[in-house]
Amino acid sequence: MMIELSNVAKRYPQGFEALHNISLRIEAGEMVFLTGHSGAGKSTLLRLVTRIEQATRGQVVINGQNLGKMKPRTVPHFRRSIGMVFQDHKLLHDRNVYDNVALPLIASGYRPRDISRRVHAALDKVGLLKKELSLPITLSGGEQQRVGIARAVVNRPNLLVADEPTGNLDARLSDEIFDLFNDFNYHGVTVLVATHDLRHIERLKKRTLRLHQGSLQD
Repeated sequence: MMIELSNVAKRYPQGFEALHNISLRIEAGEMVFLTGHSGAGKSTLLRLVTRIEQATRGQVVINGQNLGKMKPRTVPHFRRSIGMVFQDHKLLHDRNVYDNVALPLIASGYRPRDISRRVHAALDKVGLLKKELSLPITLSGGEQQRVGIARAVVNRPNLLVADEPTGNLDARLSDEIFDLFNDFNYHGVTVLVATHDLRHIERLKKRTLRLHQGSLQD
């Protein structure tokens, strides 16, 4: 899935401009890191790419589709082609692992048999097939994050977006998560990851975009 931003700015109602004059292109099938200090605009950029928010100025184009011209009723369908991973997992703690991962498929109207097949495939991919009946509270932080990743990829998205996905994990677990992202990219998924961890950038040697006070650095 190709991503292109042209002269994009994001200004909030209070007057704070989180992003200004951002232009970039990420090719389909590419894995890219997004770095910068806290408050540099990384999360804002990811929210624009996933159409959680809209740009104040400029164009955000995903696979040839201008998100600024997208009708609200078409946004849920658009998001089905995107997997989103967050630092805080956003799991439902009153539902087991299987049910958490199945949620996007249930919302999309899949048949129970297809849901079961896809959920088991996603859990197997992240190494949690034996934990499908466990509640999130019984899992480690790394396991909870892997449940979040399974949920993000269960729809087989063309684009995987992650916002500081390993901020609360130790080095070993962090390596496991980034190796999963690298594997998804190897199989053709476009991956965009916001991270403070420069170690992974050096280890995986992917292209890096750097934000500083809302501007893209050369």
